[in-house]
Amino acid sequence: MKKFNYIDIAAMLIWLLPAMYLWVVYSSLPATVPLHYGIDGKVNRYGNKSELISMTALLLSINLLVYLLMKFLPSIDPKRQVKYGEETFRKIAFGIVFFISALNIAILFTTAHRGMPATKLILPIAGILFAFIGNLMNNIKPNYFAGVRTPWTLENEDNWRATHRLAGRLWFIGGIAVTIITLLLPSSLATIAFTCGVAALSFTPVIYSYVYFKKHQPVNNP
Repeated sequence: MKKFNYIDIAAMLIWLLPAMYLWVVYSSLPATVPLHYGIDGKVNRYGNKSELISMTALLLSINLLVYLLMKFLPSIDPKRQVKYGEETFRKIAFGIVFFISALNIAILFTTAHRGMPATKLILPIAGILFAFIGNLMNNIKPNYFAGVRTPWTLENEDNWRATHRLAGRLWFIGGIAVTIITLLLPSSLATIAFTCGVAALSFTPVIYSYVYFKKHQPVNNP
């Protein structure tokens, strides 16, 4: 996965889309634009439109760094397990580029269209990302960079597999549920539902990995 190929080219084109979109709409934006939204989806801070450039640049930088990290994981993974699941990490890397770019464009779009609550685009996109990663979770091999990395999953491959099997189903179903719920609910309730959903999706696999560890501890007979 070290050599650049057509997938990398496609990923870089998608990566550039937010910058291209900002370039297209920038001249039509007013000097003062909404920059931050409250829990109810309404604007609570305005600022100069030039701040959009630095915000977009930051998201582009994060997106690129994450993609390169996922691409070169086999070279820096101490466990040397990632090389057995390079295709999975390639899909995750491409998906992350796509969804961060979509998130970036959604932020710019809601800024350009003041009447649209940001949560109506951003939260469903995040839900779809959870479902996408959940669909690949069961194929992630033990490593220190991606997946449910707890002391118990990293110590035991059976724990890793069981935890990621559960997390995969949970994130896929939960991601779809979060997407639908955040589209249907008013912005304030959608934000609360999203926060609770993400907390459940994040902590449940961690708790499960510990329960699995305790259940499968070797019995020390006196």
